[in-house]
Amino acid sequence: MHQIEESELIINNRGAIYHINLRPEELANTIITVGDPNRVGEISKYFDKVEVKQEHREFVAHTGYLGKKRLTVISTGIGPDNIDIVLNELDALANIDFQTRTIKSQHTQLTFIRLGTSGALQEEIPVDSFVAGTHSIGLDNLLHYYRFENNEEEKQLYDFFMNHTKLDGTIVPYVATASASLLKHFVDGFHHGITVTCPGFYGPQGRVLRMRLANPELIDQLTTFRFGNRYISNFEMETSAIYGMSKILGHQCLSLNAIVANRISKQFSKDGAAAVETLIKKGLGIIEGI
Repeated sequence: MHQIEESELIINNRGAIYHINLRPEELANTIITVGDPNRVGEISKYFDKVEVKQEHREFVAHTGYLGKKRLTVISTGIGPDNIDIVLNELDALANIDFQTRTIKSQHTQLTFIRLGTSGALQEEIPVDSFVAGTHSIGLDNLLHYYRFENNEEEKQLYDFFMNHTKLDGTIVPYVATASASLLKHFVDGFHHGITVTCPGFYGPQGRVLRMRLANPELIDQLTTFRFGNRYISNFEMETSAIYGMSKILGHQCLSLNAIVANRISKQFSKDGAAAVETLIKKGLGIIEGI
């Protein structure tokens, strides 16, 4: 049986995996990911019991109970590169034996639900509303480092997207899908649409300060894209990595976002924190029953 070397699976002195500083027994099977480390406590304050509080760098994790449901909430920081760290390490906690450094023979399926913030790309999705991403199109390059196969629907979505945007090869997107078994619980009060993931906040999301954009038409192309009756609802910086890695690793996943900006109407939420708080309460009420 292949043993994973110390340089590949880094375990610290307390037996925790390096970046997120958790031990296997400190992880629940249902995991809420957030970008902001301060948002972890804003979620765990609703727990009936908190068992674990750990942190290292931007990675803060609390594990506890909401009613009878055990949950872990963890901050990822910003961007798909951080998702690469967090999801690999969370999966390792569940599916690698830390004593023998070997992959367990029985796979444990985890559930990842992102509670984040995002910008809308359709005028009819107002600020302070919520979006559940049915699919994600990654404009980052993370999934190109892994072996990843699309199903037929994803291949069609990719082809439609490439034909519509006519990207010149400087961006090579990928497509990944949310878990239908999770998505069906988040219907009332949620817009459903395709979430685009960008590798940055400014240029990659079409913002101009002092640098000119290489493709100033991209945002309009995203807004006008249609795939059957689906459209691109929003964009942010983590969802495609969560969806793609979850599929490869055999986990369930869904990304929920509070809309704090509408890039078409040029509006920004007057109280984004209140919108996130409402999403947290609404999301936890559903998650507890899944």
